[in-house]
Amino acid sequence: MVKLSEVESDQLGPPDPTPQVQVIAEPGIRTLRLCRPAKRNAITSAMYATLGDALSAADADDDVRVVVLTGSGGSFTAGNDLADMAANPPLSDDAPPLRFLAALSTLRPVLVAAVDGPAIGIGTTVLPHCDLVYATVRSTFRLPFVNLGLVPEAAATLLLPRLVGPAKAAELALFGEPFDAAEAHRIGLVTALAENADALDALVIERSRTLAGKPAAALRETKRLLRDESAVTVADRLDLDRRVMQRLLKTQILASTRSAKQG
Repeated sequence: MVKLSEVESDQLGPPDPTPQVQVIAEPGIRTLRLCRPAKRNAITSAMYATLGDALSAADADDDVRVVVLTGSGGSFTAGNDLADMAANPPLSDDAPPLRFLAALSTLRPVLVAAVDGPAIGIGTTVLPHCDLVYATVRSTFRLPFVNLGLVPEAAATLLLPRLVGPAKAAELALFGEPFDAAEAHRIGLVTALAENADALDALVIERSRTLAGKPAAALRETKRLLRDESAVTVADRLDLDRRVMQRLLKTQILASTRSAKQG
């Protein structure tokens, strides 16, 4: 099985001998890999800018069905680079970390996280935004914000209680203590576990390529429906489902008619 780190693909943009974020394209899939292993992939303002731009580009490309977010060197990410944050505090509304979070929260393709090793701070708060999260059994997670005199970012105070329950979310956020992959899987933060990095690579490649072979519009609309908050009653959701289904059917009928005329 080809490793995620060895997928033959086209590098987007000009060559960079030491990219701290690799943006890799293969048919239907865009992979964003954090490549700062000496700092456990701690994220700088410049890296956030690259990530935000890459997410926006993937969102605008109708051929992209899946975006994979992963790390390297045995770490997902140690979170924000605190020295860089002190030098470049995200105080403006268009600061790179905020642009990244905005692009993350509105991303239309399916978002898959491949976690191996520490996932600290943003490494944990990004996960509720992901549609699927796969992690190695050695991975660890932590929300250290209160201990740093801060609050969790990435809308974690909204999304985590919905995902794991209010009491568990409070325990994780207030104490800031690390928890392991088994616990992350048990509470629903992680979709499935892999025994090691090679198994994680194989799992993520198989799942991503399977999704990449599915109809793009159906994938994006299903993701949108799963995360929609406007239809809060069964009746409202039935109506929303109906409207989306009818739009997709009309598109299919139109495409079939055009194909028949051309044939």
